[in-house]
Amino acid sequence: MASMISTNCAQFSGLRRSSPTQSYSQHVNSHLRLVSSRRPRRSSSVVAMASSNKNGTKESITKLVSDLNDAKLEADVDVVVAPPFVYIDQVKNSLTDRIEIAAQNSWVGKGGAFTGEISVEQLKDIGCKWVVLGHSERRHVIGEDDQFIGKKAAYALSEGLGVIACIGEQLQEREAGKTFDVCFQQLKAYADAIPSWDNVVIAYEPVWAIGTGKVATPEQAQEVHAALRDWLKNSVSADVATKTRIIYGGSVNGSNCAELAKQEDIDGFLVGGASLKNTSYFNELVQVVIVCFLVMQGPEFATIVNSVTSKKVAA
Repeated sequence: MASMISTNCAQFSGLRRSSPTQSYSQHVNSHLRLVSSRRPRRSSSVVAMASSNKNGTKESITKLVSDLNDAKLEADVDVVVAPPFVYIDQVKNSLTDRIEIAAQNSWVGKGGAFTGEISVEQLKDIGCKWVVLGHSERRHVIGEDDQFIGKKAAYALSEGLGVIACIGEQLQEREAGKTFDVCFQQLKAYADAIPSWDNVVIAYEPVWAIGTGKVATPEQAQEVHAALRDWLKNSVSADVATKTRIIYGGSVNGSNCAELAKQEDIDGFLVGGASLKNTSYFNELVQVVIVCFLVMQGPEFATIVNSVTSKKVAA
């Protein structure tokens, strides 16, 4: 595996600078446990999320909800959809109770005069069970910092919402060898703020791979996921490290998903729209988390939900 990493990391290899006398493969093997015994499965269920971000119309969402309501979904899969705020109530009032609702953001505290923001209390009132926090656009376009995002996560959890906690480095940070430093810093902000990891899913999405067609190799993605799990073990607890699901996102598609899914510490995917053009590759997944940010066809989403339980077994 180390040789594969050395070959495939040529373009985006920056993680953390090692000493000139230490080979890259030695650094990886000594610090990231890429070859190790298989851990216990981290969950008895799957969380699948679908979101249309700023896209979608009442008509298109009505069609999607109809397709989802008609779909036969596996009983042991937890299915969640995350529509834009303005459509949450429409989706909640027409979607089967079998599928839960997520929001794409929430405010940092209880109510107040914060025009344009959405409170956790409001999200709960309309039936949301999850919220996505710390996504790259919130960080790098809106300008939310690590500590603010951590506080948002803590408040959401304290009020009973599950949190999809997003992290990831930008291209210049990876090229500068700062991937671990950036991701650990973002992860620490969550750890410093949240009361428990029981309802947290970590979503690692390198910003340079969002919608660009560039994607980390399976070994590159596994490196970071293993490092994140080691960080949890050393900084939080071994129990949290074992149980917490860590998903990968960034130009995931039919040609790379199956190999990504085989990696020990990748528990699922944050998936963009292009990846749903061919869903057969999700047959490799079981007991994972899938978070989708896109406008999709209901039958395609149902295919993903049902296929995630079909093949993957512990080594």
